[in-house]
Amino acid sequence: MVDDTMRKEKDSMGMVRVPGDAYYGASTQRAVENFPVSGIGFQPVFTGMLALVKKVAAVVNFRLGLLDEGVSKAIVEAARDVMDGKLDHQFVVDIFQTGSGTSTNMNMNEVIATRANEILTGEKKGKSPVHPNDHVNLGQSSNDVIPSVIHMAAVVEIGNRLVPGLEKLFAALSEKVALFSLVKKIGRTHLQDAVPMTLGQEFSGYARQVELGIVRMKTASKHLESLALGGTAVGTGVNTHKAFAQQVIQSISEETGYPFREAENHFEAQGAQDAAVEASGALKTVAVGLLKIANDIRWLGSGPRAGLGEINLPELQPGSSIMPGKVNPVIPESVIQVAAQVMGNDTTITMGAQAGFFELNTMLPVIGYNLLQSIGLLSSAAALFAEKCISGITVNRAVCESNIEKSLAMATYLVPHVGYDRAAAIAKRAFETGKTVREIALAEEKLPESFLP
Repeated sequence: MVDDTMRKEKDSMGMVRVPGDAYYGASTQRAVENFPVSGIGFQPVFTGMLALVKKVAAVVNFRLGLLDEGVSKAIVEAARDVMDGKLDHQFVVDIFQTGSGTSTNMNMNEVIATRANEILTGEKKGKSPVHPNDHVNLGQSSNDVIPSVIHMAAVVEIGNRLVPGLEKLFAALSEKVALFSLVKKIGRTHLQDAVPMTLGQEFSGYARQVELGIVRMKTASKHLESLALGGTAVGTGVNTHKAFAQQVIQSISEETGYPFREAENHFEAQGAQDAAVEASGALKTVAVGLLKIANDIRWLGSGPRAGLGEINLPELQPGSSIMPGKVNPVIPESVIQVAAQVMGNDTTITMGAQAGFFELNTMLPVIGYNLLQSIGLLSSAAALFAEKCISGITVNRAVCESNIEKSLAMATYLVPHVGYDRAAAIAKRAFETGKTVREIALAEEKLPESFLP
């Protein structure tokens, strides 16, 4: 009995049965069968950037006299369909695949070729008149395309999502710096009372962390703007026109708005993934910073009656299925979990970059996926932290002032007047009696009140 839901496609290894409604062909189907690992595929931004490469390559190859105009236009239209998300369901290859990402590159080549043939002939043909290798992949190799697309997608996501998200968080924190500039509170070191400061000063540290994170991401993004396109198989540029890479990269820059450039050395660009490691390190740094800020924020807002309680966090949802009235710091907790994931991703990317054997890194898919996931997670977390937590924070001024007065660290202000040992004795007596340093200093030491703030 003939299965009408399947069709036959042929590649260099023979015939393969492919779903009848699929735009992909034999190479993709083999990958689907060979890598049923996780069900995880590349992010849409990666697929879109890969389609963009195919689109501009078709235009450039026509301009260079290497493609028929009709074939070029059909590829361009098909690639636009991919970029518009119309064929998202056709990208079915698992991230955990061949280390070069060839299966994903061929998935794209086959989908675009089949869609282009449908445009030209009305039939869903896999290789004629548009061929996935000879036409869609003309002047390219998976070995230079996939590293380039990793860089392209990362640059676009950093510029379009992460930096704006961090800028929103920086603005929210900066607003609190000004608002809390006159609110005095106790400082803390080693989780113990330290000398007084203002809440605005505390938040200024958080704001500066985020500001420096923005600088770090912009710097890392600059190094990702170098693209491997033009190197083809091993970096020599075999089977590609000498003008291909420059013209394709110029078009990519025009379409994305980012100043991409051809790699100075294609052997470095394809054999190593140092720029991805650098970017991931910057992402990890940002994640660690956000974790510190989120932890401080939830501790400062702990309580409401048996914690520090110096600030109030926005109440967003019930916090317990058993304890009525409990409200938890859910946004900081979400941010902390994102930070943990990003730090784990950095380890994976670092290990992946170690697989740069000779002229090709062979862990490109997992590097690309994790890099883009880290960017996406931090983008969302930073924006949510700003909108749903930082912007709505209010201060418990009475608690802040009370904590200062009760703190034994107030004895620090006595040191210039009575010496360290005598000040320490005053602090000890205050602790033992339950009185404040001010009370002991005034009553027992007969010190002027002006010695204390």
